This record gives sequence, structure tokens and C-alpha cells, in this order.
Amino acid sequence: MAVLVYTENWDGKFKKYSSELVSYATKLAEMLGTQTVALSIGDVEEGELNQLANYGADKVVSAKHEKLKYLDNQAFTSVISQVAEKENADVVVIAHNNNGKALAPRVSARMKAGICSEVKELPSQLEPFTVTKKVFSGKAFAKMVIKSDKKILTLAQNTFDLVENPKDAEIENFEPEISDELIKTEVKDVQKTTNQLLLTDAEIVVSGGRGMKAPENWKPIEELAEVLGGTTACSRPVSDEGWRSHEEHTGQTGKIIAPNLYIAVGISGAIQHIAGVSDSKCIVAINNDKDAPVFEVADYGVVGDAFEVMPKLIEAAKKVKS
Repeated sequence: MAVLVYTENWDGKFKKYSSELVSYATKLAEMLGTQTVALSIGDVEEGELNQLANYGADKVVSAKHEKLKYLDNQAFTSVISQVAEKENADVVVIAHNNNGKALAPRVSARMKAGICSEVKELPSQLEPFTVTKKVFSGKAFAKMVIKSDKKILTLAQNTFDLVENPKDAEIENFEPEISDELIKTEVKDVQKTTNQLLLTDAEIVVSGGRGMKAPENWKPIEELAEVLGGTTACSRPVSDEGWRSHEEHTGQTGKIIAPNLYIAVGISGAIQHIAGVSDSKCIVAINNDKDAPVFEVADYGVVGDAFEVMPKLIEAAKKVKS
């Protein structure tokens, strides 16, 4: 028996979220009285694989194959299932991000395992196996019971603290069986953006809504994000109007993010938007409407004109930084 955790890498490097997943899987394994097996798919150097052992992985399985250079849902599902069977894993932990949301249901079907998505914490009890998740776009919590012998969990980002627990982990190379029929994705071109912080990786996000009134008024949003070392985002109406790129659109129909700090400027707080940012550790709202729904979820709120508040906020941030 084992807890298997699938850890994504980006160009051969693991990010904070991978360490968070291993920390969670390790604590879960301790509850179950078993070991943690971390799975890496793709070309990752041994030194980087050892990073997973710093957060409690007892064993690291490195699955390499020439057909696994790029994500293909069916191929990766097959690999995760093969390793789960090989390691006799009864629980598989996967990230609750775009890739994880595509993989987890497939792994669940292949393993005939019950699944709970976007879990927030460790199980409240093991008999029956009960976990907590958000429902109704983050408006409520639900206790979910998984009755099957095998279980799939997707962990919400930024909801579990990193716990360093260095171990002398065994690193095992594994060459999975990948048939040509599994590969449905063909990558013809790769274009990368360099020297730019990805929205989904940012610890600090400054986001603007229609309250900014026009695209030419975005300079304060960009300046505050730069001062704080973060990046910018926007609500869906802003991207629909073409004021900002759809790459910056956060919300239920855009990117779901969980930074340490999310500053919402001129965003009313529609439930679809809040669903995509509610996992942020701290939400600050700036809006001239004291009844705006965003204040219901904000940890801190400023009722005022964004064009008057933002310059003062930027000035204060610069003083702190200096």
C-alpha cells in the first residue's frame, strides 16, 4: 500500500505546488501508516528529483519515454495508472489545475477509483474516508465520503503548508509501456514567453475590472504589480472588451489562481470571478460601491475611487520596499 503523488515539472524543474503536493501526500501517508511515492513524468535530472525527498517522499519514480516529452492526457493517464499498480497505491494525489482536472477523472475511471476534486485539507476521518471541499463556487463546504478501495484526490493550490521532512529517498527509473494508439497529441510548434511571471505561478496578483473605465487607465495596476513583484490580471468583462489579453482573465471561465495576495481593483465580485480567486490567502478589494459583492469575500476592503486610492497605495508600497 502507498500514497502516490503525481508531481508536474516545467522544463525539468519543479515548482512550489509540487512541493505542496508532496507535503500533503506525506501527511496523508502518515495517517494511513504507509509510504509516499512521488511520480515524475519526463526528463528531470536526479538533483531535481531529490528535491521531492525534502518534503517527505520515501521513493521517487522517474518515468521517462520519448513519447512523453509533451503532455498527452491518455498517455499520462496510462503512466500514472501503471505506476499506481506497480506501487500498490490505494490513494493517488494530483494537482487541481488545468492538467490535473484533465488527468484525474481519467485515472479514476481506469483505476475504478472514487474521486474528490479540489480538496482543502487532510481527511477528517479514515473510516469512512471523509474529505472537505468547496461547493457552489466557493460559497459553502461539503464533506465528501469516498467508499471505494482506491481513491483519487486533487489538491487545491495554496491550501496546504509546505512541510520540510528530508528523507533519503530511493530514485527509481521506470520506462512505461506506451502504445502508439495512446498518443493523440502532436506538437508542431512551441513558442515560449521569457522574463515574464506566469499568472498561475505569481504569489502577488493585482487585478482590474470595469471600474478602471478604459484600457488606457491600466498603468496604476501595472505599476503596483511591478512594485510588489507580482503580475496583473483582469475580470472577464475586461478581456471580453479587449482591454486586456484573455491570458489575464481570472475566474470560473478563466484562470483559477491562488496567490498569497490578490488585489481586486474596480471589480464588483460576481460569483464567477470569485470562484477563480477565492483560494487566495489574502484578498484586498478596492471599489467605490460599499455594497459590491467583492467585499463579502475580501479580507481587507477600501471603499473609494480607485484613481484616488491607487496612487497612495503605490506610494506606500514603494516606501515599504525601500
